[in-house]
Amino acid sequence: MKKTNKKKIEEFIRVDHAGERGAIKIYEGQLLALNTLIEDKDLKKKIENLKIHEEEHCKFFENEIKKRNINPTKLLPLWDLLGVGIGFSTTVLGKKAAMLCTASVEEVIDEHYQKQIEYLKSDEKKLKEKIIKFRLDELHHKDIAYKEGATKEGLYSVLDKIIKTGSKIAINISEKI
Repeated sequence: MKKTNKKKIEEFIRVDHAGERGAIKIYEGQLLALNTLIEDKDLKKKIENLKIHEEEHCKFFENEIKKRNINPTKLLPLWDLLGVGIGFSTTVLGKKAAMLCTASVEEVIDEHYQKQIEYLKSDEKKLKEKIIKFRLDELHHKDIAYKEGATKEGLYSVLDKIIKTGSKIAINISEKI
């Protein structure tokens, strides 16, 4: 039985924890806009429901960090701030932008989780099963976002690229620091 590289597992858990926490912060930023500036009860309810999955995912990775004695990324405070900021600002831009934020992030996460699933060996069965489940949750979130109006047409294509680039940069940095 081939063992999964311990250093790589630590990177996976560190970045997945940061990513799930980042997703929570994005939704918190969106909810802040919906509770202060924007009136859309339907959107608010959908975002609250999406946030529940992210909290479940984050809790799992927080437990793995503690159990395996892994240092979380040192940039969590920055990611928190940026997550709230992108969530708030996309919601202020409107429902299409808010939903595109979810779709864009989830498309990056889908690819990210798929690579981890392919890499993990049988000695990390539980971790692999959780990442498979979380990936399916994220794909469901992406589908909801498109159903609710996410679009990449016109200037939204620029927003999509900004969000995806930011997400990929955060992933690369969080794996190492």
